[in-house]
Amino acid sequence: MRIEKRTVVITGATSGIGKGLKEAFEKKGDIVVDISRNGRDYKCDVGDEKSLKAVFDDIYLNYGNIDILITCAGYGISGAVELIDEQDAKKEFDVNFFGTSNACKYAIPMMNRKAKIVIISSVAGLFSQPFKAYYCASKAAVNSFAQSLRMELSKTDIEVTSICPGDIKTNFTDNRVKIYETNDRYGKAVELSTKPTDKTEKRRMPLSYALKKMMKIIEKDKFKPQYIVGRQHHFFYFFKRITTTNFLNSCITKLFYKTK
Repeated sequence: MRIEKRTVVITGATSGIGKGLKEAFEKKGDIVVDISRNGRDYKCDVGDEKSLKAVFDDIYLNYGNIDILITCAGYGISGAVELIDEQDAKKEFDVNFFGTSNACKYAIPMMNRKAKIVIISSVAGLFSQPFKAYYCASKAAVNSFAQSLRMELSKTDIEVTSICPGDIKTNFTDNRVKIYETNDRYGKAVELSTKPTDKTEKRRMPLSYALKKMMKIIEKDKFKPQYIVGRQHHFFYFFKRITTTNFLNSCITKLFYKTK
């Protein structure tokens, strides 16, 4: 039975996946440090690099070295590319990509031997969708970053992986910034394709299921480069590998581009 406490730093731990993981590690007796806009320990917008660096400097002073870093903080926008304001698009990357990369950047010098970096990404980074271009792009960038970081740290004892869950029953979808602005090119498609419905809600996996899968992954001694959480998405990922991009995109368009 493990008796030593680990220091676990989680970004975005006040809701959804981050909150669930925080509670799971606290039940194990670990010390969990929460960094988020409404954080218990550190209130910080992870997209603000200077503030994030100051937080990690303070974590080192108060908690010492880090055993596990989990990046969960996320931001979502949807809408037609030509109608999304540049500042909204930049915020997508400031939070999702730079919030992740900078958390890793400042945590690595503080990490113990056999430490772990777990980057919570999304299947949206593996399968692009209409009217979610910036969100999908930010998650694709996060996935690529995770693999590069894994290579860089391959000669150390620090394990790195990314976890790509499908849609989970959290408040993330409700909190996503939905830009329904449209024009003659799209008509009602923007709103119909991105507005949550009872049908889409039923397809989302329970948070308890996702957390159980994620905790099992995080507690592994050795990580695979990437994990997908969600049964149907394993099939889609296999399908992606055996078909053409054109055919895959056609299938996704039929599934997610709604006109009525």
